[in-house]
Amino acid sequence: MTIDTLKRFLTFSFFCLAQALFFNRIQLFNCAMPLVYVYFALMFPRNHPKWSSLLWCFAMGLTIDMFTNTPGVASFSLTLIGAIQPYLLELFIPRDAEEDMKASASVIGWGKFTTYATIIVLLYCLTFFSIEAFNFYNWQHWLQSIGGSAVLTLILILSLESIRK
Repeated sequence: MTIDTLKRFLTFSFFCLAQALFFNRIQLFNCAMPLVYVYFALMFPRNHPKWSSLLWCFAMGLTIDMFTNTPGVASFSLTLIGAIQPYLLELFIPRDAEEDMKASASVIGWGKFTTYATIIVLLYCLTFFSIEAFNFYNWQHWLQSIGGSAVLTLILILSLESIRK
């Protein structure tokens, strides 16, 4: 097992435990919940194998599904993010960047990182809450859940990014 795999496994464990033990208990206005584990999908380096990021994201989603009793919702949504993340990352990094560059605010700048994270978080929340609701009967609650959760998640991701090396 390489050091990178061990670090990724520890990060995986940290986000799963943090979400299951702490963040799942936070619900603002009965619709907004922070989904901080999406940050795990943002941290894959530039030329990380796509099959590996898909597998890690699926495993993260499956673990979150087991803790939150949402069968397949988080695993599908996070796998979709794992499939889209490498292509979105290419839009925000310079063409002459290192091959193994990780997306971080210190490398690509706060503006680009915030835009990158916002797109990923909004796509995740849109997919997650659309599959969870599976109908648009109560569309105001659906929009509140997407917007509130995206804002909370983005605030937490940017806070974690500010303390990350």
